[in-house]
Parts: sequence; structure tokens; C-alpha cells
Amino acid sequence: MSDLLNHFDTASKGTFDAIPVIDLRGGALKDYELRASVAKEIRDACINVGFFYSETLSNHGVDPALIDKVVAQSKRFFDLPLEDKMRLDIHKSDNFKGYTPLLGENTDPENRGDLHEGFDIGWEDLVQASALETPAAQSPSNTLVQGVNVWPNAELLPGFRDTLLKYYHALIALGKSLFKLFALALGMAEDFFDDKARSQITKPAAIMRLLHYPPQTGTVDDRVIGIGAHTDYECFTILWQDDVPALQVLNTEGRWIDATPIPGTFVLNLGDQFARWTNDIFKSTRHRAINRTGIRRYSMPLFFGTDYDVKLEAIPSCVSPDRPPRYEVVTAGEYVKSRLEATYAHSK
Repeated sequence: MSDLLNHFDTASKGTFDAIPVIDLRGGALKDYELRASVAKEIRDACINVGFFYSETLSNHGVDPALIDKVVAQSKRFFDLPLEDKMRLDIHKSDNFKGYTPLLGENTDPENRGDLHEGFDIGWEDLVQASALETPAAQSPSNTLVQGVNVWPNAELLPGFRDTLLKYYHALIALGKSLFKLFALALGMAEDFFDDKARSQITKPAAIMRLLHYPPQTGTVDDRVIGIGAHTDYECFTILWQDDVPALQVLNTEGRWIDATPIPGTFVLNLGDQFARWTNDIFKSTRHRAINRTGIRRYSMPLFFGTDYDVKLEAIPSCVSPDRPPRYEVVTAGEYVKSRLEATYAHSK
């Protein structure tokens, strides 16, 4: 049995009632022992919770002032008349880009729709954003996310495109560094994921969303909430959330644990690609958002995935005679596309 499986058998007993906070500064240092120490904290969080807060936002290379600008642009976008937003309807895109209205998604099949509106983008070069050029040809492996983005008219929202893409690229840089820490957390070499996310160097398989959750008032309908219980589809998610509490994470006892906003942090959680790779050693944990605060909530997740031609096969160190592979092998693209199609099917 591998060291990882031995640790899993020892550490994965019981449940959690809080989400851990991990200071990622050591993960960027040259000292291997410090990086390995951070990776051990990540390993424990991934085995036991599937979620953690990343402390010291200013050390991620993501400028807090840039986050403020993106949030301001997000509010301006969602304040536009519905007619203007629907010109960017995600159903007009063949690669899931654009605007989703209230109740346009349904992440939990048991529910009647998700009470949020969203705006989705994928990879686009910063230089092209400044020059307003046509995006370059997409990488064949990641066509699902690398098709052309759609943008509101620049006269309606000056600076919207450039601001979002600067933030997107800052998170891409952060995501690349996290892959190395996740590899260490699995007891692998730091470059283990390099051949599984080759386009990290150029055009990663990453989708970013702006989300607006209006407050739920009046009669409570438990089948209509901000976003229904679900797991994320990709490797991991980097989430910025404002100070309005709404996010909840389901523990193994079936209790919803609040992911209370902590200023200066991102929330990181694992997605289904990692769960499949690790044969459920690393958790892809169900979560939801319910905004009953009486005020608007805004959040911005980036979903970082592997190249879509990569097969999601269990890593050998996560398999044993007592723990055979749990999932049928599919490519990452096949899996993500099937989940996205199911999410948007009810509003077509």
C-alpha cells in the first residue's frame, strides 16, 4: 500500500465542522522543506474536507486593488438592463460563454433553478484585449473553453474587458503554482501534472465566472436557492467571495458547514477531476449557496481544469486491491461537457 493510502486510512476517520485556513506563502519559497510542509497541510485538507481558505491574499500575486476593480465592474454589469445582458445569452454560445439570467441554471436536479445570474469567460490574450483584436485560434484540446469570449459593448461598460482579463490572468498564474503543491500533497514530484495541463503555458482549460446572488425574500422555497448542492467539475476552484455569508459545505454527517467569509482570503476547493484522479482520496465536496441576508452577494470563482484530451485515470498510488478504481475512464473534456450540458438543459 502506498504512503498516501496509509495516510488516508489513518486521517480520513470522522468528519469536519470547520474549514481549515492554510498560509500558502511557504509554498512559493525555494526551500523544499517549507514547500513540503505547506503541501502536507493541503493534503490533510483535501483528504478530510475538500475545502480550505488560502491565507495572505496579498502574497498570491493577486493585487487587492485589482480585485476591487473587478468587483466594481461586476456590479456595473449586473446592474445593466436585462435586455442588454440577454444579448450575451450563454445559449447563443457553443462553448458556454456569456450571460446566464436568474434561474438559468439548475445545478441540483432536485431543485427548480438557481437564484443567481452569471457571466462566464475563458482564455483570451491580454494583448488582444488591449488591441481589441480577434482572439487567436484555439487549442484543439481545449475547444470547450477556448472559443471566443463575448463581451458587452465597450460604450456600456468601459474597461470591463481589460479589467476582467487582467484578473483572470493573475488567477491563472496562481493556479499554476497550486498544481505543484497538489503534486507534493500526493507524494509526487512537483512536475507530475505538467504533462496533464500542457496548455497551462499558453491557454489553460479554465473558466471564470462573475456571480450575483440577489437576496431571497418572502416565502422560502427550499427548491430555489442561490445555487443548489453540487460538486465542481474541474481540478480545483479559486473563489473570491464578498462579506455576505451564503456558501455552505456538506460534511460526512450530512450537516451544512458555513464557509464564512474571511477578509484577505480565497476559498479553494477540489473538483471532480481531482476526485477521479485520486480515486476519491482527495474529496470533491458538495456545496451550495443560500443568500437570505436581505442584501446582494457577489462572488468570482475560477475553475481550473486539466487539458480536455487528458484521460481521468486513477493515479497508481491511489489504487490498491482493497481500493480498486471507482470510476469509468473518460477524458476531462467529455466529463466537463456532460456536466455543463446537464446544468443548462432546463433553460434551453
